[in-house]
Amino acid sequence: MECLFCKIIKKEIPSEIIYENDKVIVFKDIHPKAEVHLLILPKKHIVSVNHLEEEDKELMGELISTAQKIAKEKKLTGYKLIINVGREAGQIIDHLHLHLLSGKKIELP
Repeated sequence: MECLFCKIIKKEIPSEIIYENDKVIVFKDIHPKAEVHLLILPKKHIVSVNHLEEEDKELMGELISTAQKIAKEKKLTGYKLIINVGREAGQIIDHLHLHLLSGKKIELP
């Protein structure tokens, strides 16, 4: 069974894609916690940081450089990058992803 993010990557589920190349995809979080809340993830399915292999080091660099590129394009002067690892830390989808957050926090009901 594929995860939700794999289905988004395959365009089986619609999302607001901000950026994409052959290794990564960036799209808006459907439950934003800030004015800008984007998810940056590898197209390769990796469950979490705890599941990274030696061969994935370059891919992690690609995720960080993509975050930097998007922040620069959006002219963000400050932002947070967050990686949740495991349910206890708040990882809801079992597919490695970075949260890029910037701007005021949005209060949710």
